[in-house]
Amino acid sequence: MNFTAPESLVFWTTIIFIVFFILLRKFAWKPILGAVKGREESINNALASAEAARKEMQNLTADNERILHEARMERDVLLKEAREMRDKMIADSKHEAQVQGERMIEQAKTAIEAEKNAAMAELKSQVSSLSLEIAEKLLKEELSNKEAQTKLVEKMLGDVKLN
Repeated sequence: MNFTAPESLVFWTTIIFIVFFILLRKFAWKPILGAVKGREESINNALASAEAARKEMQNLTADNERILHEARMERDVLLKEAREMRDKMIADSKHEAQVQGERMIEQAKTAIEAEKNAAMAELKSQVSSLSLEIAEKLLKEELSNKEAQTKLVEKMLGDVKLN
């Protein structure tokens, strides 16, 4: 399996996102839902207290209506806050997953570039080695007889004097 292939990157990104989502669900959703249920229970307790007070004081219906209205507004505010908190956590999770995915893509690009550079260096090394071998063989063949050696030495001496 080629870990740098685009299909492989999509696979690993998906796997990491699923693991991240499972961990988020396991560790983050339960406390949030517990807090929401706790708030719901406190709201329900406030409503029950308001009902008990209304039954005890039937002649104070105006005050009772005000208390019920306030309790409903508080419940709505708390539920709105809970929804906003949930939406914020979801958005934060998505953003974190996106940032992590981008970081993984950058790491993969860096690894690909490093592999490319290593391959180029290896190729250059092999080309220079082959060039040296070819030059060595040509020189051996060129200098196989004494007359060719003498001509080459004279030519080199002539080049040195000219420079």
